[in-house]
Amino acid sequence: MLVNGQWSADWHPVQATDSKGGFVRQQSGFRNWITPDGSPGPTGEGGFKAERDRYHLFVALICPWASRTLIARALRRLEFISMSVVEPALSAQGWRFGADAGPERDGAAYLHEIYTRAAPHYTGRATVPVLWDKRRRTIVNNESADILRMFNAGFGDLADPAIDLYPAPLQAEIDALNERMYARLNNGVYRAGFATTQVAYEEACADVFAMLDELEARLSAGPFLFGAGLTGSDVRLFVTLIRFDAAYHGLFKCNLRRLADYPNLSRHVAAMLDVPGVRGTVSIDHIKRGYYSIRALNPTGIVPLGPAPDASWRLSEA
Repeated sequence: MLVNGQWSADWHPVQATDSKGGFVRQQSGFRNWITPDGSPGPTGEGGFKAERDRYHLFVALICPWASRTLIARALRRLEFISMSVVEPALSAQGWRFGADAGPERDGAAYLHEIYTRAAPHYTGRATVPVLWDKRRRTIVNNESADILRMFNAGFGDLADPAIDLYPAPLQAEIDALNERMYARLNNGVYRAGFATTQVAYEEACADVFAMLDELEARLSAGPFLFGAGLTGSDVRLFVTLIRFDAAYHGLFKCNLRRLADYPNLSRHVAAMLDVPGVRGTVSIDHIKRGYYSIRALNPTGIVPLGPAPDASWRLSEA
C-alpha cells in the first residue's frame, strides 16, 4: 500500500484483520460525485459536472467491483467516459498498466501513481475502479457503489434512460438487499478467501452459502432479483456469480457447492449476459489469470485449466 505517497512493500491482499482473524476491507478514500449541474453529491465536494469526454475510468477485468462500473457504463450508454484496463496479474506494486492502457495514464507504470498524482501524500491501497477527472487532473471517486449509482443518475440527460438501475419505488428494498448481499456474498467470498483463522473462514463460508441459498429461492420467481426488471442489485450479484466457479470455489475455498449446482442462479447469469453490453465486460481469462496471480494464496502462480464456463453462457476462456 501507499504510505505518505510512497509504496511501502510488496503487494499483499490482507492489510487488516479483526479480532477473529477475519479480513477487513479498506474504506475508499475518494468520495466526490459527478452530478448533472456540478453540485455536491451525498459525500465529498462539488465541482464535478456531468460532461462528455471529461471523465476516465481505470478498471481491471478481474475485479468484480470494477466490473460493476463497466456494466453500468454500458447499460447507460456512457461510452464517452474513456477507459483503461490494467493487466490481470497483480505485481509486487499492485495493478500494473500494459502497453495498450492508453494515454490517460500519462506515462504511469502502476495504478498507485495515479493515486499520488491526485494526492501526493496519499496513504492507503491503490484499488480499482478509479474515476478520474481529466480536466482537474484528480480522482473523483474510487468507491464502486458510488460510481454505480453515479452512472445511473449523475449524468442526467447524457445517459440513456432505457434502464434505471435504482428505480424510486424499489430503492428501500434495493438498499436492504444490497447491504445483506454485500456483507454475506460480495465481500463474503473475500472474507473466506483471505481469512487468517479457521473460525473466521468457517463463519464467512457459511454466510456465502446461506446467501446463495436465499438468492436461489428468490430467483425462482423471475429472471432478476426484483422480477422482470434489471436493477443495480442484479449487477452486484452477477459480478460475484460470474467469478464463482472460476476463482472463489477453488482459490477462496468456497467449495461447499458450485454455482453450477444452483439452477436459478445459473439462469440469472445467463439472463444478465443476454442484456446488451454486459457480455463485453467479462473476461474469464483475466479473471483466472488475475486471481491465481495472488501469491499469498497461490505461490506457484499456476493457473488451472478449468472449469470451463457454462455452455449456455456462450463465453470463451480466452
